[in-house]
Order: sequence, then structure tokens, then C-alpha cells
Amino acid sequence: MSAKRTGEFAEQTYQAAERFKANALLTDGSLFTPGVPIWTPELLGELHTRFLDRPDVAGDGGFWGKLQRQLDNSPPEVYQLMGEALYAHYLILDMRIETKRRNIIGRPRDHGDVIEWSPEPLAIPPELDAGLSSRFIRPGNNLRQLPFQVGTLLETVAAWKERDDHEQLLNNPWQFKEFMLAVNFRSQLLGTNQNRGDVERHLMLHILFPDYFESSLGGDKRSIANAGNFTRFVTQPTDDVDRKIWQIRQGLEAEIGVQGFSFYGPPVVERWRGDQPPPPPPPPPSGLKSLAGRLYLDDVSFLEKINDLLAEKKQVIFQGPPGTGKTFVARELARFLAGGDANADNRVTLVQFHPSYAYEDFVQGYRPTPAAEGQVGFTLRNGPLLRAAERAEQEPEARHYLIIDEINRGNLAAVFGELYFLLEYRGEKMKLQYSAEDSDEGFSLPKNLFIIGTMNTADRSIALVDLALRRRFYFVEFRPDEEPVKNVLGNWLSEKAPELGWVAAVVDLANRQLKDSDAANAALGPSYFMQDGLTADKVALIWRHSILPYLEERLYGDPDVRTKYALDLLRRQVSGQSGEDNAAEPTGAAGNESGSGGE
Repeated sequence: MSAKRTGEFAEQTYQAAERFKANALLTDGSLFTPGVPIWTPELLGELHTRFLDRPDVAGDGGFWGKLQRQLDNSPPEVYQLMGEALYAHYLILDMRIETKRRNIIGRPRDHGDVIEWSPEPLAIPPELDAGLSSRFIRPGNNLRQLPFQVGTLLETVAAWKERDDHEQLLNNPWQFKEFMLAVNFRSQLLGTNQNRGDVERHLMLHILFPDYFESSLGGDKRSIANAGNFTRFVTQPTDDVDRKIWQIRQGLEAEIGVQGFSFYGPPVVERWRGDQPPPPPPPPPSGLKSLAGRLYLDDVSFLEKINDLLAEKKQVIFQGPPGTGKTFVARELARFLAGGDANADNRVTLVQFHPSYAYEDFVQGYRPTPAAEGQVGFTLRNGPLLRAAERAEQEPEARHYLIIDEINRGNLAAVFGELYFLLEYRGEKMKLQYSAEDSDEGFSLPKNLFIIGTMNTADRSIALVDLALRRRFYFVEFRPDEEPVKNVLGNWLSEKAPELGWVAAVVDLANRQLKDSDAANAALGPSYFMQDGLTADKVALIWRHSILPYLEERLYGDPDVRTKYALDLLRRQVSGQSGEDNAAEPTGAAGNESGSGGE
């Protein structure tokens, strides 16, 4: 049985992997210059100090510019160690060999020369250069994750150097995996990002033990291990995905009579995913019904419709007057669709647009960073969109959500930039505005990242959504005078404050009158009153200081707003009373204000 890939360059690749094992793990030697001590605890410690503990070094040039500054004035051996670590990282990645070489030995300047950082630059030995030709694993948007991935490799090897059971672990792949997963990273880069470089663990397992671990990443591994077509091959039940796939490979090799097959080629790939991996399935209606109850919605079909729209276009906008619960529903629905478990909050990102919000805030841009001797430099930092995309890429089998509150308060064409294209063409790649000129990397929106925007239709001071963006979103109306939002307040009051049921009737009457006066966009939403500890006095306070000022602004020019929409008047109309005292009438100063109808 063999999990090794076949192909013209595969043999040189696995020979290079054996050289890494012999020189970096079993000894303190070198890949590029055999016999020279490079993978030593001392040099690993030096690189830890310069690279792993200095993630915030300021300046431009992206990852490569920062790395050059981090390593500035290092001994030649430190440059060589970093180069050899990059070699091990790139060995089986699906990238052009020219890109791999350039990333290992240096980056070209604008005028085309090669940056030779080390005072004693080295070339990649020919036999190792040939090993870079294999392209087994596609890492996604690798450049953004590169420091975390290479950092994972370096800290894992450093932890390895502290042990004395090397032979035992290298003779038992499963024990080595347990060791690797148990490493506790201590650097500033990875200390709070323990799993950010998980790709590297899969890479290391395959190059060290290709007969036991696939050249696949976590999401694909889980899909292969759980495929219904392969269940019969897992004769020894286990929760370990790699052990499952190891059994599946043995069974398939016996069945199809081919050793070293790829799970990504015929006739195997169709058995676990077809041409493309399916999108994460929608949750069952019964689960959405429970959520609808918690949101005080009468009809679960409203949430089912939103879920269907997200599944089809991947981005929707909730639009309606203020107070209709757009943001609240967006957050609760996103958290539910993201799994509703302890990890769901990590799969939901919330950002609020405003007039000064820019592309650099949302996508990526340079930010001031303290530098040496009191100077200020600039560091390229990812915004909430790229951070959400990174998390989605790391967990491709889960649904991730980006909520953009008040989406039309920003200058959308400026904030979104090239994302207009990527919203429509998911899976296709484009270079971002701040991508390095010599970079081959492109960015694509992950297919498991869904976007929910909210838009206030009552605010006349903000721009309308342009047609280009409108075409890329589905729109869902949140109308306080229409189902299902219309009944939310009544349902909430029935549970939380049944003695105040009249409030829902008053709001309904006000909304009918607003609609009759051609001011439907000024309709009152339920969120104004859905507050803990609601009392009649508090209702009067809300009406006096929130509702009436809002209506005066919306019905500007009508001098009778406070008279026509006075709380006590509307309540008498609802109850059919003539204005006599009522047992539930508000008391105190707030109650007196609410019935005044004006100053």
C-alpha cells in the first residue's frame, strides 16, 4: 500500500523529503549544504527571536518586505535556515516552480534583479530544485497564511529538538502525529493563533510519512473519510480522519488494482465529491422553526426563504425602516446557520459601514505602526473581509457569515473595489489593490462565505445602492406593517409583558395611518419597545423621546405630528374609549408628557 503520488517528478520530491527528515530532524544538518550545521536549536532560537517574536515589524512590501526587515543583519546561517524552511513548505504545493524558487532564494525588485538578502547567498542544489516540480496540494490564498504556516513548521521542529525519542516517533506515524498536534506554540506570532497554520501540519505529515498520510488538507480529508461510498472500507472504527483514509486507501487499492492513485483523479474523485464539492447543506426546517420561535416570528417560511436565497446567490440585504430587527435577525440567523454551536461565533463577522469607511478599512490597507527610535512606519493589514475569508478557507466544510450593518451608509463602489467582480464570480481570482506587483497570488471569495447586509430605507441622508451592487444581492423586505414583522411585537409582549398588549395595537394603528399618509417608510418597528423591564411609563418615555422626534423628522413640514400621533390619542382610538382614565394608563411625568400632544 502506498499513498505516494506518481508522476515524472514525484520520485525527486520524496527524495527531497527524506533529505529533510535526515538533515533537519535526525541531525542538526542542512538541506542545501550537507555537513554544515543549520537546523540547530541555537539557530532555530535566533529565527524564533527575529521572525516568530516580531510579527508587527513595520514597513511596506507585504510579507516579503517585512521578512527582509525581520532578518536584517542576521548571520548567513539564519538566512539559510529560513530558506530551507521555505523549501520544505513549498515542496509539494501546487504552484509554478518559478514562483517557488523566487520565494525561497529571494524576491525580484521592480527593475528585475534578484534580492540577495544573505551576505553569503546560496542556490538551491539541482537535485532539490527538481523536487519542487511536484504540485500536490493547492494551499488557497497562501501568501496571507504563509507566516503562520512556516511559523508552525519552525516551532514544531524546535519542539522536536527538545525530545530524545526521535527514532521511536519516526518509526510510528501515529505517535508522530500525536506529538505534532500536542505542540504548544509560544511565539508572539502563533501564541494566540495555535491553529492558524494547520495547513503546515498536513504538509509535514505527508512529506514525512507519505505511505500513511494523504497530500490533502483538512476539509477534503473529512469529505473523503465520511463519504458514503467508502464506509465499507473502514473496518476498524475510529474518529481519526487520517486513520479512516488509510483504511479507505487500502480497500480501494485492492478494489481498483492501482497503487499510488490520487483521490483527485478518476475513477476515485467522483466517489467522494464529483467535479466540485457540494455547498454546505441548509439546516432542517425543524431547526429553523425553533429559531423562528425565538425571534417571535409566526411563520418559519420567512427564514426558509432567506436561507434559500443565501444558498443560491450567497449574499442578501435586509432592507426596511429602523427598528424592524434587521441586524438582530441577521446575527441570530447567521449564528444558527453557522452551526449554532460553541464555534458559531467564530464563524460570524460583524462590521458597520459609515461615510468615512474605506476600502482600506474593509478589505486591506496600510496602517501606521510604531517603528524604531520613535518613528512611524506602515504595515499592510487585512480588514474584516479578508479575515473572514481566511477563517472560511480554514474550515471549508462549515458556513461562515459576514454581516455588513448599514451597508448603504458607505461609498459602496469605493469600499468594495474589485470585490464587485468577485461577488458575482465566486471561485475566480483577482489581484487585490495592494497585492505585490510581482505576486502570482490572487484572491477569491470562498464559496462557504455568505454575506448579509442591512439597509435602512428611512434615512434620506444616505446613498441608494447602485445597480451594479444591487444585481449581486437578493433583497429581503422588513416591513413593520406587513408579515412576519407585523406580529413580532405582539408575540414578544404576550411572553414578556402581557399587560402591555395594547402597545402592539397602538403601533399597528400608527403604521396604518402613516401608510395612508404616503409615509410608509416611516413605519414604526417593534425593536423600539422590545426592552427588558418594559412598563407603561417606559413606553411613554420611548414614545416621547424616540417615536415623536423620529416622526417629526420623517414628516417634516407637518405641524400636527405630535397631536395626530400622541400616545394617549392613539390608545383611545384603539380601545374605543373617550379619554377617561384607564387602569393601565401610564403614570408620572413620562405619562403626562406622552399625552400632551405637544409643548
